[in-house]
Amino acid sequence: MSTLLDISHIDMVFETPKGPFTALQGVDLKIAEGEFVSLIGHSGCGKSTVLNIVAGLLQATSGGVILNGKEVSEPGPERAVVFQNHSLLPWLTAYQNVELAVKQVFGRTKSKSEIKEWIEYNLQLVHMDHAMHKRPDEISGGMKQRVGIARALAMQPEILLMDEPFGALDALTRAHMQDSLMEIQQELNNTVIMITHDVDEAVLLSDRIVMMSNGPAATVGEILEINLERPRGRLELAQDPEYTRLRSEVLKFLYEKQRKVESLIKNKDSTVSKRSQQNVAA
Repeated sequence: MSTLLDISHIDMVFETPKGPFTALQGVDLKIAEGEFVSLIGHSGCGKSTVLNIVAGLLQATSGGVILNGKEVSEPGPERAVVFQNHSLLPWLTAYQNVELAVKQVFGRTKSKSEIKEWIEYNLQLVHMDHAMHKRPDEISGGMKQRVGIARALAMQPEILLMDEPFGALDALTRAHMQDSLMEIQQELNNTVIMITHDVDEAVLLSDRIVMMSNGPAATVGEILEINLERPRGRLELAQDPEYTRLRSEVLKFLYEKQRKVESLIKNKDSTVSKRSQQNVAA
C-alpha cells in the first residue's frame, strides 16, 4: 500500500515561563491510504499535539508532515477534524451545520440540488437523516457527535482526524458509535487517525495501534499490527484469543511505561529529599 501521510522526525518544543518544554521528540510515522490508525498513551504523551500538527493547527519545531506529496503548513479541507466536543453551532439544525462545511468546500463546484443530495447522503451515513432538521439542543450527545462526523465526512477529506470523539459518551452510546464508524470506514475506505484512551476501542477499530511513550520528549514507543479480519463483531471478538492477546500487549506496554516513569519520579524525589537533608545537616 502506498504512503498517504508521512510524519517525519517531528520535534515539538513549547516556550513556558520555566523555559523550553519538549513535548515531542523524533516522532516518525507513515500511514497508508485507507488505513485506520489509533494513537494511545497516557495523558500528556503528546497524542493531541501530533494530531494538531497533522491538522495544520500547530507547526512543528522541526521535522514535517507530507500528505499525498504536499507539505502540511496550515489547516485544509483535505484534513477534517472531529473533536471530543462536537462544536456544532447551536442555532442551526443538523442539516445546516453540515451545509456550512459543504458550501465552504463545494460551493463553487456543486449545484444547489447536488449540495442538498450530498448533505442528506452524509447524514444518512451516520444514521441522522431522521433528525436532520433538529437543532443541537433537541438531540442527544451521541446524535450531536454523529452530526459532527457527518460534517467532517461531507468535506470529503483525504484523511479523517479524530481526537477522542467518543470520550464524553456513555458506554452503550459509545459502542453504537464505534459500530457506525466501522460501517462508514468499510463503505468509504477512509484513512483515519484516532486518539483514544480506550484499549478495547483501539483494538476493535484499528489496523495499527501506535503506542506513545510518556512525556516529556514523548515519541512512538511501539506499533502493534491488528490483523483481525473485517468486518469485526464485538461479541465474536470477545471470545477470540488473538483479540485477547492484542489487548494484553497494549495494556502491558502502557503499564510498563507508566511504572517506569513513576519509578523515575520516585527516585528523583528521593534524591532531592536526601540533598535537602544533607543541606540542613550542614
